[in-house]
Amino acid sequence: MGLAHRLTAATATALLLTGGLAGCDLPGTGGSSSSPSSPSGGRKAEGSLGKASFDDVSKPLVKGTFDSPMAQGAKIDIALMGLKAKGQLATLTAQLTPHVPVGDTVRLNAYRLNGEHGLGTSLIDAVNLKRYVVVKDSAGKELQTDEIFTHMTNGQTTPFYFTFAAPPENVKTVDVQIGTWPTFRDVPVQR
Repeated sequence: MGLAHRLTAATATALLLTGGLAGCDLPGTGGSSSSPSSPSGGRKAEGSLGKASFDDVSKPLVKGTFDSPMAQGAKIDIALMGLKAKGQLATLTAQLTPHVPVGDTVRLNAYRLNGEHGLGTSLIDAVNLKRYVVVKDSAGKELQTDEIFTHMTNGQTTPFYFTFAAPPENVKTVDVQIGTWPTFRDVPVQR
């Protein structure tokens, strides 16, 4: 199964699960129509029948450049584009950009950039003293961009997505940990 197919399947699964858990109407089932732009900052998809939209991730919430243990002089740019909670799920959208010396770019992926360790991405809730990890689907697969099989190109941005159980409504910000790199503090939870 190709990467694009896996990402589409994971996104569809998350959306169906979110819609079912939140009691949302499915397109064509008599639900109310939506305005051209959703109140959550997403944009309406062209030709959609119902409330379909996509997250506007044009500007990062926070970003940083860190050393990578993959090779001497290797660095990675990590930009957090958004953390959007909907129903019982929250999706973290990130962009990773590797900067690796030319001779070390074979099999470039997030796993290798993190010193041949999984990213272990998590949300840290200081209000309720909880750590949220990526949720799994009914087949036991984590709902995230694959850190090994997602090929990255040196100097080019690759989008990554991670799905978590949504923090409670009273949690306005969380800390985000990706790999062995420093923690991003006070990332807003969009609702």
